[in-house]
Amino acid sequence: MVYFCYIDESGTPEIPGNTSHYVLAGLSVPISYWKFCERGISKVKQKYGLEDAEIHTGWIVRKYLEQSKIVGFEAMNYAQRRHEVEKLRKTELLKLQKSKNRSLYKQTRKNYRQTEKYIHLTHNERISFIKELADLVDKWSFARLFSECINKIHFDPVRARQTVDEQALEQLVSRFEQYMKIVSKSKKNIELYGTLIHDNNETVSKKHTALMKKFHSQGTLWTSIEHIIETPFFVNSELTSLVQIADLCSYALRRYFENNEDDLLNRIKSRIDRKSNKFEKTSKIVGVRHFTDASCKCMICS
Repeated sequence: MVYFCYIDESGTPEIPGNTSHYVLAGLSVPISYWKFCERGISKVKQKYGLEDAEIHTGWIVRKYLEQSKIVGFEAMNYAQRRHEVEKLRKTELLKLQKSKNRSLYKQTRKNYRQTEKYIHLTHNERISFIKELADLVDKWSFARLFSECINKIHFDPVRARQTVDEQALEQLVSRFEQYMKIVSKSKKNIELYGTLIHDNNETVSKKHTALMKKFHSQGTLWTSIEHIIETPFFVNSELTSLVQIADLCSYALRRYFENNEDDLLNRIKSRIDRKSNKFEKTSKIVGVRHFTDASCKCMICS
């Protein structure tokens, strides 16, 4: 039996970078449920006319200024909305080209490229789309969420003897391996293996491949690696829906820790791996850690 753990990140690992937190999240799904998950995601995408679009939560939930400038935008059909937004965007890019502000032109063009698949939806529709996906994840009782969420203000790379992203990967791998160990004990006479599936990034792939080889030979600080096979498989997230769902999960966690936005996290928190105490009828979160100072009273730390 095989489990896939789909991994993505939110925030920047650099210190200070442009985010206070770096979040690496992994969503574990048994291989037998892979197609079931894909069908569910596709159904939600079709509802919003996003069949061919990548789910990149951070870009989807932004407000697009051009939409607010179009009279009667909400009453238009998808094709009319797209036409009107594209017209305004082309006009803006031409204006920026003439102004010779190359940096603003390049950034604006990047923003337009990243959001072009979603411009036929109003902001409220895009928020509803992300919420529906989160509610879908909530129903996947077979899935488990693991994550290391690092407050970089309190991270000392000298003391840790590793970088932010190295610690995040080691922690996530350790939790996934511990989960696999527990599941394997409950499934006697069944060989149990897991593999990591990561969004493709040339710099990250080399680093994480080398780290995983080290974990296989030496173990992590917390556990030996007995159930996770090979090094991570790196895929094009545009073509892999469950990596896109990992992106949603990492985004929800980071926005909670940085902005105290809890709606999205509340929709998926049932999937966080927990350790149950059958005698006290309670459970403790073990799949997600918030690395920060001891005074934190967030839902994970408390």
